[in-house]
Amino acid sequence: MAVEMESRADGRNRAGGLPGVRRRRKRVSANYPWWFATPALLVMVGLFVVPNALNLVYPFTDWSAFKSKVNFVGLDTIRGAFEDGTLVTAVKTTVIYAVLVAFFQNVAGLGLAALLERDTRVNRFVRLLFFAPMLVSALAVGYIFQGLLTTSGGLNSLLSSLMGHSVAIPWLGSTTWTIVVVTLIHSWKWVGLSMLIYIAGLKSVSSDVLEAASIDGAGPWGAFWRVKFPLIGPAVTFNVATALIGALSSFDVILATTKGGPGNSTNVINVYMYLIFGEGLYSQAAATSLVLFVLVVAFAVPLIIWLRRRENVL
Repeated sequence: MAVEMESRADGRNRAGGLPGVRRRRKRVSANYPWWFATPALLVMVGLFVVPNALNLVYPFTDWSAFKSKVNFVGLDTIRGAFEDGTLVTAVKTTVIYAVLVAFFQNVAGLGLAALLERDTRVNRFVRLLFFAPMLVSALAVGYIFQGLLTTSGGLNSLLSSLMGHSVAIPWLGSTTWTIVVVTLIHSWKWVGLSMLIYIAGLKSVSSDVLEAASIDGAGPWGAFWRVKFPLIGPAVTFNVATALIGALSSFDVILATTKGGPGNSTNVINVYMYLIFGEGLYSQAAATSLVLFVLVVAFAVPLIIWLRRRENVL
């Protein structure tokens, strides 16, 4: 009898649930109707959907602070942005900046992960030190390094004390090397994330595989490059892609340290966009943001596809 009652109850549950359960579900739907989400949807539409949709329209207009009307001009705004050469230079600078950041951040992150993989107290403390900059605003990091690296800043003062004579190295004043300095600052801020991702990848490698490699005569260096590194392909894909995409859209660190100088040598697309928007050239700024979007897609999609194929090969 008990078995028969249980089978009937199971049948009612499969058929749509007990009447009491159905009533409770109706009460929940009545107490929390869908229109409760309306304020959040309005905020999302007003602050995200509409601005992004308009950003696909304004590059084809002549909108600026110097005109009372907005007129459709087709590709004239985009063509004009490229003709003066400044935007082309900003695109080249952005690509160089992104490649350097992806290289420095991943090399340093992988090296730190290899050194700090073991779970010891010292290693945990050092991991925390490298992760801490991620918790600080990128703008604050930029201003801190700007104060340290000026000619009369803290780094030159320290070098002067150590060397016994005045040192006035223009760390942020070289049209050749300043971009390298700024990419190192960017990489220093985000290297903690790359390190943690690589550590997670290294810890996922099976101990049986490492033991087999050891039996075959592989030393620590050989085991790392021939066993561990090929097996952390997903971590490499994530770190390289996020570092490159993040660097392509970089703004805060460069604005705080160099403002695009000296001589536009660090004038990446976002900084260039910010400067021309401040001059009232709104349609040119919108066209620049559209160029940045195309650049990110052009870099990110092929890179991720290639890295995913590399994972499958390995």
